[in-house]
Amino acid sequence: MKRMTSEEALKLIREADLKELGKMASARKKELHPKGITTFIIDRNINYTNVCWVDCKFCAFYRHAKDDDAYILSHEEIDQKIDELVAIGGTQILFQGGVHPKLKIDFYEELVGHIHEKYPQITIHAFSAIELDYIAKVSKISLKEVLERLKAKGLSSIPGAGAEILSDRVRDIIAPKKHDSSVWIDVHRQAHQLGIKSTATMMFGTVETDEEIVEHWNLVRQLQDETGGFRAFIMWSFQGQNTQLLEEMGTMDKPSSNRYLRLLAVSRLFLDNVPNIQSSWVTQGPYIGQMALKFGANDLGSTMMEENVVRSAGAGFTMAKDEMIHLINDIGETAAVRNTAYDTLEIF
Repeated sequence: MKRMTSEEALKLIREADLKELGKMASARKKELHPKGITTFIIDRNINYTNVCWVDCKFCAFYRHAKDDDAYILSHEEIDQKIDELVAIGGTQILFQGGVHPKLKIDFYEELVGHIHEKYPQITIHAFSAIELDYIAKVSKISLKEVLERLKAKGLSSIPGAGAEILSDRVRDIIAPKKHDSSVWIDVHRQAHQLGIKSTATMMFGTVETDEEIVEHWNLVRQLQDETGGFRAFIMWSFQGQNTQLLEEMGTMDKPSSNRYLRLLAVSRLFLDNVPNIQSSWVTQGPYIGQMALKFGANDLGSTMMEENVVRSAGAGFTMAKDEMIHLINDIGETAAVRNTAYDTLEIF
């Protein structure tokens, strides 16, 4: 199959008929997932701290260490959250925080080791690229050592958080303290080389151009060619409520559902080597989330027992397991619960 070029992707974003895009993306999805199974996972987001020094302008979640509502969760508080997850049949925690200026590798080893020993049945999908990069810096060790030590304690995979748009021009505007796009790529490369799989993400709808969106996909595709370490691609739109970026820009047009579905479909066509595309119903709502399944997505993500970051910025959608099954079955596909590795655990 001839590989889509960046120029072809740009042309589709700008000129293609939306319905035709949906048909093209659905055909590609069927090639990759011929059984018509759409998956989701039962997990919980646990933000172990909201303290962060990076001050991303698009984030409404972070606090500084001296703020009244700054926190670091205790092991007991984390255990309580995992107990609640286990009680509903959950299999994964998405575990990340702010980039705390003082927490070093020993803190993270103790934390990951505690969770893994007490809950060996729970997969630890944890720590964004910037968290891992900063742990290495503040601990004065290499990134490779950080990854090796956390893997030894029970870290299974890492999320794609912090990618935003992999364009340094965009990053300098929306998150000037955050590391360059090349560092995000390198963290995931090193993780993949150590056998730690990950996901790739993209947050669109701030100041990026179409060209920068396609370049983001291209960087993901190139690394996937090299390592094969990305299990999925997840894309969502900027949620601006309570953010500094929205204050600075004065007004920003919220990306339309049309725009989301258009980009999703082209991402499915362009990312020919990434097996799974996830629908972002958390930011789009359940019905556009369902529509995304007709535009290339084969996974509904998480039941989202707990989510704090995008909720801080104004997106408050939630969905129960039964509703997910209904949305999937409603469009003639088969619903299944999966684990972190996208293995099917139960079909409905």
